[in-house]
Amino acid sequence: MTGVALVLLAMPLWAQPGNPRFGRWKLKSDAPPPASNIMTYEAHGTAGMKVTIESVNAKGDTTRWWYVTDFDGKAMPVSGNPGQSHAAVRRIDERINEIVNAKDGVVTQRLTNILSPDGNTIAVVYMRDDGSGRTSSVTFATYERVR
Repeated sequence: MTGVALVLLAMPLWAQPGNPRFGRWKLKSDAPPPASNIMTYEAHGTAGMKVTIESVNAKGDTTRWWYVTDFDGKAMPVSGNPGQSHAAVRRIDERINEIVNAKDGVVTQRLTNILSPDGNTIAVVYMRDDGSGRTSSVTFATYERVR
């Protein structure tokens, strides 16, 4: 094993070149075409990430929205999503991120985003907030890497 390989193995996954989250991820769904949901993760700045979500509903209408994060838990503006004004992302560990979505200062949803050990699947737990800090519903989604 080379010295470079040893250094990479000692670094957390998110700090390694080619962050394993970077790329396109498609929602695993039984919905018939044209319905789809694609998340794209790209490098932003020195250690951050740009998150872009593109959804197509059953009628074929497309929505696209995005935000950037430095994984520091700071609320960052969201563009293109009328139901969300800010997103705050913090890293729990190399495979788990927590995202807090808000609309005009009121938390609307908390997400736990978990990258699989093989790096090919992202599981998301969505906890809808009723606006007073109470969870009103919980849903789950699985995204698969688009190759």
